[in-house]
Amino acid sequence: MSAALLRRGLELLEPPGRAKAPPGLQRGRAGPRAAGAARRRKRAPEPGRNKATVKGRVVKSAIEEYHKKKPVNHLRENLQYMLKGRLVADKAITEQVLAQNRGRKSKDQPPEKTEKKKPEGTVFTEEDFRKFEREYFGIP
Repeated sequence: MSAALLRRGLELLEPPGRAKAPPGLQRGRAGPRAAGAARRRKRAPEPGRNKATVKGRVVKSAIEEYHKKKPVNHLRENLQYMLKGRLVADKAITEQVLAQNRGRKSKDQPPEKTEKKKPEGTVFTEEDFRKFEREYFGIP
């Protein structure tokens, strides 16, 4: 499942009182040229600091750098987030999320449910058949 589908599904499950994030916090660029302009923009050099010298440089510990970049396991926080809201989505929203996740090919579609026909019983009894036999064929 892609991140966009997951995000759309979570938006459907959000309580109605909660609004979207303010526009300043939303991800994305301000315009099509924003990334190029940020790349071209250079920082002004800070006066009085020469990077070529060793004086004033702090030695970074390799162990500290490793611990900073070590992957963090977010399983516990994710489980708490998922379990804190016991909101059960109604059937229509669930079907909508499943329909978004489903592909358009026929192999991705669920099989159609066909109603089983009940075997129809006869209206006539054995006594009626014997009576008809006697009348029609003349067998006593």
